[in-house]
Amino acid sequence: MFLPYLEKSIAALETLRSLEEALKTACDAITESLSNGGKILSCGNGGSAAEAAHFATEFLCRFDRDRPSLPAINLSADGSFLTATGNDYEFVTVFARQIDGLARKGDILVVFSTSGNSPNIVEALRSARTRGMKTIALLGRNGGAAAELAEIPLIVACQTTSHIQEAHQVLLHYVCSTVEQQVFPSLRRP
Repeated sequence: MFLPYLEKSIAALETLRSLEEALKTACDAITESLSNGGKILSCGNGGSAAEAAHFATEFLCRFDRDRPSLPAINLSADGSFLTATGNDYEFVTVFARQIDGLARKGDILVVFSTSGNSPNIVEALRSARTRGMKTIALLGRNGGAAAELAEIPLIVACQTTSHIQEAHQVLLHYVCSTVEQQVFPSLRRP
């Protein structure tokens, strides 16, 4: 039955109303980083890895406007690196190890996790802190351990993974649109 599913999805989206100030802070942090030569690193597991890829793609390619590419790297994308690190070290380090090699002070880490308790996401946030990065976490449920580590937690207060991910899509599109407008204010939308 579609309508009950839709009602639950709408209820998850309604929880986003409380995130307006945190969203502004997140958008401003990303804009500041990009304007100062920084880059965006994103990561997640499973469906959240797909969201991290979507997020990075919108910056590296474009969202609403034809504009120069913006530096964004999806840390979930390199299968060779992920399997080598998982095999040679531990899977918990797959994102932190990339942050150690790629990140610089002033860069932004954006993580996606419906539970907020993925050990490799928690390690990524810890690594980002040691590198002087700002951290943004799109989370679900109560935010989990990641909520405590992220500078800017954006928590979808919902228990259902699919509805959390739907709400994350709304958040990531809003962030992409807002940052694109802030970084390139004179460009018109198509």
